[in-house]
Amino acid sequence: MDERSGVDTLVVGCGNLMRGDDGVGPTVVRLLAERDLPDGVRLLDVGTAGMDVAFAMRGVRRVFLIDAASMGATPGTVHRVPAEELVGLAPPAGDVHHLRWDEALGFARWLLADDHPDEVTVYLVEGAGFELGAPLSAAVEAAAERVAGIIETRLR
Repeated sequence: MDERSGVDTLVVGCGNLMRGDDGVGPTVVRLLAERDLPDGVRLLDVGTAGMDVAFAMRGVRRVFLIDAASMGATPGTVHRVPAEELVGLAPPAGDVHHLRWDEALGFARWLLADDHPDEVTVYLVEGAGFELGAPLSAAVEAAAERVAGIIETRLR
């Protein structure tokens, strides 16, 4: 737990609300904000600012990160990526000011060292469309509700 802030768990929503299904991460954060969550949980919508993810993780025990994906699966499919698959992410070479969240996770492991979370879980939601100005598709909206429910259960 981050002794300074009292935060034990960080839930990070990544993505752009103005680009259709890319807004699933911030949507999950907003859904969770409407629920009665335990003390010690911080909700953070980082938009597309990956570097913010690295610094926000300092000293917390666990992190849930939610973002959209485009891997060819059925829209609304939720992919859970366990922390052990993220262990090998290397810190990026070059400019660290424009990191994606996945690059930020590798950077954070290096940067935070002993202050890195014990548990990092990523939920990727397969999107149907990412057009500028489009709303979430029905499949991704339903998946956002499912992911929020999964995280809420894990928080209790």
